[in-house]
Amino acid sequence: MTRHLITSAIPYINGIKHLGNLVGSQLPADLYARYLRGRGNEVLFLCGTDEHGTPAELAAAKAGKPVAEYCAEMWEVQWELSQGFRLSFDHYGRSSSAQNHRLTQHFAGRLDTAGLIEEVTEKQVYSNADGRFLPDRYVEGTCPNCGYERARGDQCENCTKQLDPTDLIDARSAISGSTDLEVRETKHLHLRQSAMMDQLDSWISSKSDWPILTTSIAKKWLHDGDGLQDRGITRDLDWGVPVKKGDDDWPGMEDKVFYVWFDAPIEYISCAQEWVDAGKGDNWERWWRTDKGAEDVTYTQFMGKDNVPFHTLSFPATILGSGEPWKLVDYIKSFNYLNYDGGQFSTSQGRGVFMDQALEILPADYWRWWLLSHAPENSDSEFTWDNFQTSVNKDLADVLGNFVSRITKFCRSKFGEAVPGGGAYGAAEQALIDDLTVKTRAYEAHMDAMEIRKAAAALRAIWVAGNEYLQSAAPWSTFKEDPDSAAAQVRLGLNLIRFYAVLSAPFIPDAAATMLAAMNSNDDSWPDDVPGALNALTGEHAFSVPDVLFAKITDDQREDWQARFAGTRD
Repeated sequence: MTRHLITSAIPYINGIKHLGNLVGSQLPADLYARYLRGRGNEVLFLCGTDEHGTPAELAAAKAGKPVAEYCAEMWEVQWELSQGFRLSFDHYGRSSSAQNHRLTQHFAGRLDTAGLIEEVTEKQVYSNADGRFLPDRYVEGTCPNCGYERARGDQCENCTKQLDPTDLIDARSAISGSTDLEVRETKHLHLRQSAMMDQLDSWISSKSDWPILTTSIAKKWLHDGDGLQDRGITRDLDWGVPVKKGDDDWPGMEDKVFYVWFDAPIEYISCAQEWVDAGKGDNWERWWRTDKGAEDVTYTQFMGKDNVPFHTLSFPATILGSGEPWKLVDYIKSFNYLNYDGGQFSTSQGRGVFMDQALEILPADYWRWWLLSHAPENSDSEFTWDNFQTSVNKDLADVLGNFVSRITKFCRSKFGEAVPGGGAYGAAEQALIDDLTVKTRAYEAHMDAMEIRKAAAALRAIWVAGNEYLQSAAPWSTFKEDPDSAAAQVRLGLNLIRFYAVLSAPFIPDAAATMLAAMNSNDDSWPDDVPGALNALTGEHAFSVPDVLFAKITDDQREDWQARFAGTRD
């Protein structure tokens, strides 16, 4: 048994996330965690909320609540939605936790001792109207490179050029719109990433099995322009982790907090501490310290491509720079973007389907199947209502759901609600078992490689094989002439339902549980032995006919949803 540590990108606290956010990290991470558990591995699957920084303060102010209260409420909302989508986290933590405060301050002290922290006097934009320094992304103006009028102070999203706020033409506060801005001097701490450039480059180059998307982004940051730059790790804010060196104060930094990008990834480790402190596990160090047993852990991260620079460079710089034996990531599964119906998901405009809305109109399995089977792995992909309707109706309703309904109802009508024991498998049944053995091994290979779309296609092919067998064998016709042969055909069909339940559980856990319950089976063991698995349910084993697994989406429903989610969220 192998031990697997899995983390997905930590969602930001300010609001409910859309389906593009979900499929870019948490959902594929859950798929992989469920699969590994099903294969008998020990898994620790961690995530949490990213709660610090200006956006949290602004969202709280808009809601008329203290920021700590707002974050606590939104953590509860995000946690409940994760459960609605059946995300099987072992712990869902908070970057504002006491554990993360302590560990962030610990890392800062270690980095300072190693000579990797530098105090820098820099110039930042101050908004007199807002009475605060503005983070780079909260300064807007015209890009000096392409003329885009809504460029942010850190990067122009139109031409992607990295900027400083002082580069912008006609700069204004993104908070109030005020142009009453001035540049003031302030002192901040910088992580000397440039001093670790060679070490990081060597480490990334050693990861020959990483996705091209992951390594190409990391290499671009390392080698484009002047190479990897030092990066500020503090901000002039009230809400955040106070700047300290371990337990000691940091002279001159008393009114500052650590920058959110610095403390948020550390929450991955802190989350394991929270997991133990919550009484859910023990000995978190065996997952995170290579001197405490983590040397035999395989650590996999899941994230959207926008998070790759922080997880391939900045967070590893923190880990390596500490000089302590922390576990480094072994594999980073990164994703492109999921677009929405001819455009982009937009949180600000309410365009697209958000997690709460999705669960209001359909159960989680419908969304899980479509999102995972269309995961944006090799390029951006697009959600359209036409495609969603087609995929749900053909894959889930016509292939899987129809198979379960036909075989259970036929058995009940001819043999009763118990597995028929007569007859024996013949050549057609053996051919199907042989075929499914090959298809199952292919499915496992894709899952092991985290090739999510290919795994979904392989799983669907397994469902289709059962349907094709049932159509060809036609037990309803066989029964008229040879009831014993029909009994064997039906028995194989009922075993296929249990077989499908186990294989499908990582993708559609609720439907899988329904199929297992219908087969009156608690045996969810992985079918390493396919022939044995397809003989597991023997004669006289009771079963029940389940309700419809997946209802078809009608044209009226599709048209209503398409209009409803075009950009009108309150």
